[in-house]
Amino acid sequence: MSAKKTKTPKSKKTKKILGVIAILFVLFIAVTVVVTLIGNNANLKKANSFETVQIENQLVPEKDEHGNWTFTTDRDFKVMQLTDIHIGGGWMSLGKDAKALNAVAAMITAEKPDLVVVTGDIAYPVPFQAGTFNNLSGAKIFAALMEKLGVYWTVTLGNHDSEIYSYYNREKISNFYAESGFKYCLYQPGPEDVDGYGNHVINVKNSAGKITQSIFMIDSQAYTKDDPLGFRWLYDNVHENQVEWYEQTVKQINTDNGEPVKSIMFMHIPLTELKDAWFEYADNGYKDTENVKLLYGVADEKDDIVYCGVGEDRLFETMLELDSTKGVFFGHDHKNNFAAEYKGIQLSYSYSVDYLAYIGISKEGAQRGCTIINIKPDGTFTSKLENYYQDKYVTLYEKESVKMQEVTNG
Repeated sequence: MSAKKTKTPKSKKTKKILGVIAILFVLFIAVTVVVTLIGNNANLKKANSFETVQIENQLVPEKDEHGNWTFTTDRDFKVMQLTDIHIGGGWMSLGKDAKALNAVAAMITAEKPDLVVVTGDIAYPVPFQAGTFNNLSGAKIFAALMEKLGVYWTVTLGNHDSEIYSYYNREKISNFYAESGFKYCLYQPGPEDVDGYGNHVINVKNSAGKITQSIFMIDSQAYTKDDPLGFRWLYDNVHENQVEWYEQTVKQINTDNGEPVKSIMFMHIPLTELKDAWFEYADNGYKDTENVKLLYGVADEKDDIVYCGVGEDRLFETMLELDSTKGVFFGHDHKNNFAAEYKGIQLSYSYSVDYLAYIGISKEGAQRGCTIINIKPDGTFTSKLENYYQDKYVTLYEKESVKMQEVTNG
């Protein structure tokens, strides 16, 4: 009979230490879960604490025979672009999430847009900054705010809205926006036989029934198959069947309209042509070229400057062929806010909202705000950046103090 093994004092001490560590880990997880639940509930309450925006003679869209939301007006149509809200929805981001809500509410309340288009990255479920993998929490908080404000809105998805490690995939996040019964959300998931989620169009027509502007939303995808976690910043491109859908939709609207339609487009990740335009401008000594005209704004991202898809697609070439889309509006690169006309098409970044994703960005202010696009009854448009820290954006809660040092190109 073998002798019974006895535990040495050293092994007992090791076991005890491991036990204490396990208990502390469980307690830590429990505390973070409780803090996150309490904090997110507080931010949901904050989202619902803002006043509904008072818009005189607010336009109310209706669906046309193709199922597309359509506004009818003979006046100017005002679009606000917001981008990269970056609501973490976790215990580490609660304070910054609240600031983002305050900023969005203040800008929408002052501008009173007919339509808000959010070009991606509403949520930011990156655990080492937000403290959660739950990408639905940020979406829920933002949707609650928009519905309380009572303005019509839609979204294009960004790369952070559905990380591979997030709780919910892109389809489920898309379904949340499309199927939650929101009164003011005009998001549509798009055709099932077209890649991505949220490829849809919203039209503006006049009282004579002519469409004066089509507003396209395109899913710019996320990461390539070689970089599923996004650690190498290898971004995907718009897929071929999305380009075909865009082309067919423009031609169908032209036919229905009896004349060519003017259009603009929104997406998250910029097209490669924006990078081409920037470096052609930079290589010319930061002066306009035959192809490129800088309209406004600055480039403040480092290294590659424009973090576009790493492959190629036909979308820009198709825009040139169809001669419909005259402006494309992006997010993604938080410190770029320039707009350039490239081969006759305006390619534009917006100010972002982000308080969370870029280290230290919550203390900076020159890059935070929105873009206002004013569409004329003849289908032409103007766009301009609006910084959040202007006096006209009065906040319900205290507006933080930030550094306002602007950079210059070149």
